[in-house]
Amino acid sequence: MNEMDTPLESEERSTAPDEQTSSLSPLEEEGEIAADYIEELLDTADIDGDIDIEVRDGRTYVSVAAEDDDDSELRGLVGEDGETLEALQELARLSVLSATQRRSRLILDIAGHRAERAMQLRALAEDAVSRVQGGEAAVHLPPLSPYERKLVHDAVAEAGLVSESEGDGAGRHIVVSAGE
Repeated sequence: MNEMDTPLESEERSTAPDEQTSSLSPLEEEGEIAADYIEELLDTADIDGDIDIEVRDGRTYVSVAAEDDDDSELRGLVGEDGETLEALQELARLSVLSATQRRSRLILDIAGHRAERAMQLRALAEDAVSRVQGGEAAVHLPPLSPYERKLVHDAVAEAGLVSESEGDGAGRHIVVSAGE
């Protein structure tokens, strides 16, 4: 963990609302509010999970992991292709907006789905880079969420190539090329 990482374990959180937010940075406060929202949702659904909050690179990350090795109940909250996870993330962001009047860019991960998806996206980016380096002028990738596009842009930039987002809405995708 580097000095920009700030983990906050769910067990360490204060239960008094005034104590809870008075000494926290805005990003830590986002995490606390979102974690409280997710914890209430888990309780309502009678699903067990450990919630961790981490602030890194100017963004709040809230992760929910199984308390034991069986994450099948949590996987149900991820949904097909992460669609349910995306919806829950938006609801968590709305809970932060409602409580703070500030828009949130927090990332919610459940049962390690985002980490798995990041590995898939890195492989997708590496394949596109290889194809461009092999002579293709441009490689069009499938539509991705804004956060997924950011991960791919970063991976392509690391390889020294150029990537641009094209399209609108759900059809927004990345085009990888050698550049000028």
